[in-house]
Amino acid sequence: MRFVLQPNNGCTDEREDAIAAYTQALAWYVTRDERHARKAIELMDAWSAVIRDHTNSNAPLQTGWAGSSWPKAAEIIKYTYTGTWANSGRFATMLRTVYLPEVINGSNSNGNWELSMMEAAVGISVFLEDKASYDRAMAKFRTRTAAYVYLASDGDLPRTVPSQSLDTREKIVKYWQGQSAFVDGLSQETCRDFTHTGYGLSAISHVAETSRIQGQDLYGTDVGERLRHGLGFHAKYQLGAAAPGWLCGGSLKPGLGPVPEVGHNALANRLGHAMTNTETLTLRGRPAGSDNLFVAWETLTHGDNPA
Repeated sequence: MRFVLQPNNGCTDEREDAIAAYTQALAWYVTRDERHARKAIELMDAWSAVIRDHTNSNAPLQTGWAGSSWPKAAEIIKYTYTGTWANSGRFATMLRTVYLPEVINGSNSNGNWELSMMEAAVGISVFLEDKASYDRAMAKFRTRTAAYVYLASDGDLPRTVPSQSLDTREKIVKYWQGQSAFVDGLSQETCRDFTHTGYGLSAISHVAETSRIQGQDLYGTDVGERLRHGLGFHAKYQLGAAAPGWLCGGSLKPGLGPVPEVGHNALANRLGHAMTNTETLTLRGRPAGSDNLFVAWETLTHGDNPA
């Protein structure tokens, strides 16, 4: 299932062009056909020439989705293409002035919003080489991740984001879609639907991967544990296991999407964790394409690639 923000004032075009730029950049890297690099640059230049703002209440989410893909394309071109990108400075200015301010402060909405926004903020900060913004986004990401996927070590209740003032059991249960029993891997949005949960888990894996490349491996921290249990828990039910009565009243809404490749590769292939359900779901979904709001070609980039 794919969601379209309303009003859709260029939102779909923006997200799809950002993924298209990333797709072309990947195609350039694999084939070394310069036509793909030039097309990626053309797409990035087209948007940096015109976009000045995101508006309406869904602006932070839209900015997060598109802003998660643009830096991926730009990083590949910046570091592997030796041709001319005359407007690269203008593109960087677009990320700094249009995208980063919209996402860096986070969100008190459902957790997948803030996780997607922090994915964008982290990726943009890396491209801009902005350590202050990177550190700020990473701190917010770690707080939200701890509040998004439950571990038994959290105690009787899930962790919370302080700014949301979820200071009673009643408030926390309501925020967790009425779920009052908590087990390893349960997400704040499990009882909403697996599609939104997948957005959150995907963003966690993307930020963890970016952090690893930047020299801090979060997979060995509680971030990795939450991702491992979150993927395994939801993979089990996505594969068809019946929901027990204590879980979302016995009724789930599957639709996890093509999201397990990055986390499975890091946690199972590289670190050696047994992830049977996640592996089954990952293999069943191959090859993962680009039919998602901000997830694309992850079998190509991460499938069975422990490095």
